[in-house]
Amino acid sequence: MALTLLKNLARSLAVLLVVTFATFSLMFGNGPGIARAVLGMNARQEDIQREVVALGLDRPLLAQYWHWLKGVVTGDLGESFYTGQAVTDALSSRVPVTLAIVVITLVLTAVLSVLLGVTAAVKGGWVDRVLQFLSVLGTAVPGFIVAIVLVFGFAVAWRVLPATGYVSPEISVSGWVASVTLPVAALLIGAVAGAAAQFRTAVLDTLSRDYVRTLRARGISERNIVFRHVLRNSAAPGLTVLSLTTFSLLGGAVFIEQVFALPGMGQLANQSAQVNDVPLVMGTVLVTIVIVLIVNFLGDLATTLLNPKARTR
Repeated sequence: MALTLLKNLARSLAVLLVVTFATFSLMFGNGPGIARAVLGMNARQEDIQREVVALGLDRPLLAQYWHWLKGVVTGDLGESFYTGQAVTDALSSRVPVTLAIVVITLVLTAVLSVLLGVTAAVKGGWVDRVLQFLSVLGTAVPGFIVAIVLVFGFAVAWRVLPATGYVSPEISVSGWVASVTLPVAALLIGAVAGAAAQFRTAVLDTLSRDYVRTLRARGISERNIVFRHVLRNSAAPGLTVLSLTTFSLLGGAVFIEQVFALPGMGQLANQSAQVNDVPLVMGTVLVTIVIVLIVNFLGDLATTLLNPKARTR
C-alpha cells in the first residue's frame, strides 16, 4: 500500500512539472511580445528591449523556468507585470472564493450522484429512464446557459437570491450562503448529471456479479447487499469520476464566475490571460493543477483503502 501511494505521489509530481513547464514555455516563449503588451503597442523598440531585460525574459527558457520553480518552492510566485502586486497576495483573496464553490459542489455531487445512481440501478423502470434522460440533458446543456437561466428565474423573476456579487462568510454567513447558492447550483446540475450516470453503470455492473447472486441465495436482504457490498465494490469507478469532475468544476468556474461576477480564481485567470499577465496566469495554473492532483491523490488513497486488491499492487 505504501509503495502504491509513493508511486501515485511521484506520478503527481511528474504531472505537475510537465504541465507547468508546458504552460511556462507557451507563455514565456515570446519575450518581446510580452514586453510590448506591458508597455503598450506604441512602445519604442529600445524600450521594449529594456523591458525584456528588466523582466528577465532575455535568459534561456530553462533558466527562467528553474528560477520560477525555485520561487514556487519558497512561496514566491513573482509579481504582476501590470500592477506589481505579488501573485501570492492576489491568489490569497481569490482562491478561497473558487474553492468554496468547487468544494461545496463536489460534496453535493458525491452525495446526490450516489443516491440517484444507486436508486436508478436498483429500482430500474421509469426511475432509471428518467435519470438517463436527465443525465443526457444536464450534460448537453452548458453550465453558463444554466447559470443565465437561474439568474433570470431566481434573481430577476422571483428576486429571492442575488444575481451577482460575493459576500465573505466573515461579514455575513447568510449573505455568503445566498451569494454562492446560484453558482453552486449552476455547476451542480451538470456535475450530478454526469456522475450519477457513471455511478448507475458501476452499480449495475456490480449487481450482475456472481457473488451478489450468491449473497441473495443465502437470504441476505437486498438493503444489506447494496449498502455493505455493492457500494463498496462500486466505489473505485465512482471515485475516479469524482476526481475527473473536480477538473471540470474548476474549468466551469471560469465561466460561472464571469456570469455571477465572483472575485474568484477563474475570473483572475481570465483577466490576466486577456492582458498577458504571465505571472498571474502561471499562479492560477499552478493552484489549479495542485488542487486537481490533491483530489486525485485522495481518490487513489480512498480506492486503496476500500479495495483490498489495490493494497497488494
